[in-house]
Amino acid sequence: MLVNKKKNTETQPSREQAEEAVRTLLAFIGEDTSRPGLLDTPARVVRAWEEWCDGYKEDASGLVSTFFEDIQGYDQPVVMRNINFVSHCEHHMASMPGTAHIAYWPDKKVVGISKLARVVDVFARRLQSQETMTKQIAEALHAGLSPKGVAVMIEAEHACMTTRGANKPDAHLATQFFTGCFKTDLHAQERITNLLKK
Repeated sequence: MLVNKKKNTETQPSREQAEEAVRTLLAFIGEDTSRPGLLDTPARVVRAWEEWCDGYKEDASGLVSTFFEDIQGYDQPVVMRNINFVSHCEHHMASMPGTAHIAYWPDKKVVGISKLARVVDVFARRLQSQETMTKQIAEALHAGLSPKGVAVMIEAEHACMTTRGANKPDAHLATQFFTGCFKTDLHAQERITNLLKK
């Protein structure tokens, strides 16, 4: 689903409650929440999470609702590589920095290139699984542009695995999602995969 659910302001915790939750966590790990270095930490953490998760405030479909139809017969894929992002995994709330590569094959519409990067950010700035995020980006572009096909590839590092647990600092997860001709035509899929990996 592309449209975000509206926040229920009646049940949403207040800023003060969110800051108190951070104090509770600090105390849980053994910190003295009254020491000078931590006095402003709860407020800073809440502000940081507001920024890291501001994708909940945006509707990705709105970003691709403005497009250009005068493509003068252009009939080849549009590819944007190396869109860097930082997301956070929904399982541990640990950082998930990565790179997205996007391609779409226009039918009648093209979108401004900055919108491709912004669609990535809308979904990256939420608590995510990488698999879901890859699918959401592709489906948002497919729904907004009605192209012949969309291909999205993401490679990311998961701090929940690189800094704890398995402790594998150089491990990266790669995901991909195809729609339209890139899903049904294996030749087109191979071609676009090669372009995205360059």
